[in-house]
Amino acid sequence: MRRVARVVLLDPHDRILLLHGYEPDDPAVTWWFTPGGGLEDDESRERAARRELAEETGITDVELGPVLWRRVCSFPFAGRRWNQDEWYYLGRTRQTATRTAGQTELERRSVRGLRWWTPGELAATRETVYPTRLAELLRTLLDEGPPGAPVVLETERV
Repeated sequence: MRRVARVVLLDPHDRILLLHGYEPDDPAVTWWFTPGGGLEDDESRERAARRELAEETGITDVELGPVLWRRVCSFPFAGRRWNQDEWYYLGRTRQTATRTAGQTELERRSVRGLRWWTPGELAATRETVYPTRLAELLRTLLDEGPPGAPVVLETERV
Protein backbone atom coordinates (compact mmCIF):
# COMPACT_ATOMS: atom_id res chain seq x y z
CA MET A 1 0.00 0.00 0.00
CA ARG A 2 1.56 3.27 -1.13
CA ARG A 3 1.25 6.06 1.44
CA VAL A 4 0.21 9.33 -0.23
CA ALA A 5 -0.25 12.95 0.87
CA ARG A 6 -2.47 15.25 -1.23
CA VAL A 7 -3.33 18.95 -0.94
CA VAL A 8 -6.75 20.54 -1.38
CA LEU A 9 -5.19 23.86 -2.35
CA LEU A 10 -7.45 26.91 -2.22
CA ASP A 11 -6.66 30.46 -3.32
CA PRO A 12 -8.09 33.64 -1.71
CA HIS A 13 -11.23 33.26 -3.88
CA ASP A 14 -11.81 29.62 -2.76
CA ARG A 15 -10.79 28.24 -6.14
CA ILE A 16 -9.18 24.78 -6.00
CA LEU A 17 -6.08 23.84 -7.98
CA LEU A 18 -6.30 20.59 -9.93
CA LEU A 19 -3.88 18.83 -12.26
CA HIS A 20 -5.09 17.38 -15.58
CA GLY A 21 -3.74 13.87 -15.87
CA TYR A 22 -3.85 11.27 -18.59
CA GLU A 23 -2.78 7.70 -19.19
CA PRO A 24 0.69 7.80 -20.84
CA ASP A 25 -0.25 4.93 -23.18
CA ASP A 26 -3.67 6.40 -24.06
CA PRO A 27 -3.79 10.23 -23.89
CA ALA A 28 -7.55 10.15 -24.59
CA VAL A 29 -8.16 8.81 -21.05
CA THR A 30 -8.03 11.91 -18.82
CA TRP A 31 -9.00 13.04 -15.33
CA TRP A 32 -8.44 15.89 -12.86
CA PHE A 33 -6.83 15.38 -9.45
CA THR A 34 -5.37 17.23 -6.48
CA PRO A 35 -1.62 17.80 -6.18
CA GLY A 36 0.26 15.25 -4.12
CA GLY A 37 2.07 11.95 -4.20
CA GLY A 38 3.88 9.21 -2.39
CA LEU A 39 6.04 9.54 0.70
CA GLU A 40 9.78 9.07 0.29
CA ASP A 41 11.71 6.98 2.82
CA ASP A 42 10.81 8.10 6.38
CA GLU A 43 9.21 11.38 5.23
CA SER A 44 6.13 12.56 7.15
CA ARG A 45 2.88 13.02 5.27
CA GLU A 46 2.94 16.77 5.91
CA ARG A 47 6.46 17.07 4.53
CA ALA A 48 5.48 14.97 1.50
CA ALA A 49 2.45 17.20 0.88
CA ARG A 50 4.65 20.31 0.84
CA ARG A 51 7.34 18.68 -1.33
CA GLU A 52 4.86 17.29 -3.85
CA LEU A 53 3.00 20.60 -4.06
CA ALA A 54 6.27 22.43 -4.80
CA GLU A 55 7.41 19.83 -7.37
CA GLU A 56 4.11 19.58 -9.23
CA THR A 57 2.93 23.20 -9.10
CA GLY A 58 5.87 25.39 -8.08
CA ILE A 59 3.78 26.72 -5.19
CA THR A 60 5.78 26.98 -1.97
CA ASP A 61 3.94 29.78 -0.17
CA VAL A 62 1.24 27.66 1.44
CA GLU A 63 -0.43 27.48 4.83
CA LEU A 64 -1.00 23.79 5.36
CA GLY A 65 -4.00 23.00 7.55
CA PRO A 66 -5.55 19.86 8.94
CA VAL A 67 -6.14 16.53 7.23
CA LEU A 68 -9.64 16.81 5.77
CA TRP A 69 -10.22 13.38 4.28
CA ARG A 70 -8.67 9.94 4.03
CA ARG A 71 -9.33 7.33 1.39
CA VAL A 72 -8.01 4.07 0.02
CA CYS A 73 -8.00 3.70 -3.73
CA SER A 74 -6.81 1.30 -6.39
CA PHE A 75 -6.38 2.09 -10.07
CA PRO A 76 -4.41 1.11 -13.16
CA PHE A 77 -1.86 3.64 -14.40
CA ALA A 78 1.25 3.48 -16.58
CA GLY A 79 1.15 -0.29 -16.92
CA ARG A 80 0.63 -1.26 -13.29
CA ARG A 81 -1.97 -1.25 -10.52
CA TRP A 82 -1.54 1.35 -7.79
CA ASN A 83 -2.97 0.78 -4.30
CA GLN A 84 -2.89 3.93 -2.19
CA ASP A 85 -3.74 5.18 1.29
CA GLU A 86 -4.32 8.90 0.68
CA TRP A 87 -4.54 11.75 3.19
CA TYR A 88 -5.91 15.09 1.93
CA TYR A 89 -4.57 18.23 3.64
CA LEU A 90 -6.21 21.63 3.45
CA GLY A 91 -3.87 24.19 1.91
CA ARG A 92 -4.33 27.94 1.52
CA THR A 93 -2.19 30.15 -0.71
CA ARG A 94 -2.06 33.59 -2.26
CA GLN A 95 0.42 32.31 -4.86
CA THR A 96 -1.70 31.46 -7.92
CA ALA A 97 1.00 31.38 -10.61
CA THR A 98 2.14 27.81 -11.22
CA ARG A 99 5.37 26.31 -12.52
CA THR A 100 5.79 22.66 -13.47
CA ALA A 101 9.59 22.50 -13.84
CA GLY A 102 9.90 20.23 -10.78
CA GLN A 103 7.69 17.45 -12.11
CA THR A 104 9.13 13.96 -12.38
CA GLU A 105 9.66 12.25 -15.72
CA LEU A 106 6.44 10.24 -15.27
CA GLU A 107 4.50 13.39 -14.38
CA ARG A 108 5.84 15.11 -17.51
CA ARG A 109 4.49 12.15 -19.54
CA SER A 110 1.09 12.12 -17.81
CA VAL A 111 0.10 15.66 -16.75
CA ARG A 112 -1.38 17.94 -19.38
CA GLY A 113 -1.60 21.05 -17.21
CA LEU A 114 -3.10 22.69 -14.13
CA ARG A 115 -6.18 24.78 -13.58
CA TRP A 116 -7.85 26.75 -10.79
CA TRP A 117 -11.54 25.75 -10.54
CA THR A 118 -14.36 27.64 -8.86
CA PRO A 119 -16.71 25.47 -6.78
CA GLY A 120 -19.42 26.07 -9.40
CA GLU A 121 -17.19 24.98 -12.28
CA LEU A 122 -16.22 21.85 -10.38
CA ALA A 123 -19.86 21.01 -9.61
CA ALA A 124 -20.86 21.52 -13.27
CA THR A 125 -18.08 19.58 -14.99
CA ARG A 126 -18.74 16.28 -16.71
CA GLU A 127 -15.04 15.47 -16.74
CA THR A 128 -13.64 12.79 -14.42
CA VAL A 129 -12.36 14.20 -11.12
CA TYR A 130 -10.75 12.32 -8.22
CA PRO A 131 -11.85 11.78 -5.58
CA THR A 132 -15.17 11.34 -7.36
CA ARG A 133 -17.16 13.39 -4.81
CA LEU A 134 -14.70 16.30 -4.79
CA ALA A 135 -17.27 18.96 -5.77
CA GLU A 136 -19.57 17.91 -2.91
CA LEU A 137 -16.68 17.61 -0.44
CA LEU A 138 -15.39 21.05 -1.39
CA ARG A 139 -18.84 22.63 -1.00
CA THR A 140 -19.19 21.11 2.49
CA LEU A 141 -15.68 22.31 3.41
CA LEU A 142 -16.46 25.87 2.29
CA ASP A 143 -19.89 25.90 3.99
CA GLU A 144 -18.95 24.22 7.28
CA GLY A 145 -15.18 24.56 7.59
CA PRO A 146 -12.72 21.73 8.17
CA PRO A 147 -14.07 18.65 9.98
CA GLY A 148 -13.04 18.03 13.58
CA ALA A 149 -11.44 14.75 12.51
CA PRO A 150 -10.55 13.47 9.05
CA VAL A 151 -13.55 12.10 7.15
CA VAL A 152 -12.95 8.60 5.81
CA LEU A 153 -14.15 8.44 2.21
CA GLU A 154 -15.40 5.29 0.57
CA THR A 155 -12.78 3.09 -1.08
CA GLU A 156 -12.47 3.76 -4.80
CA ARG A 157 -11.40 1.03 -7.20
CA VAL A 158 -11.14 1.80 -10.90
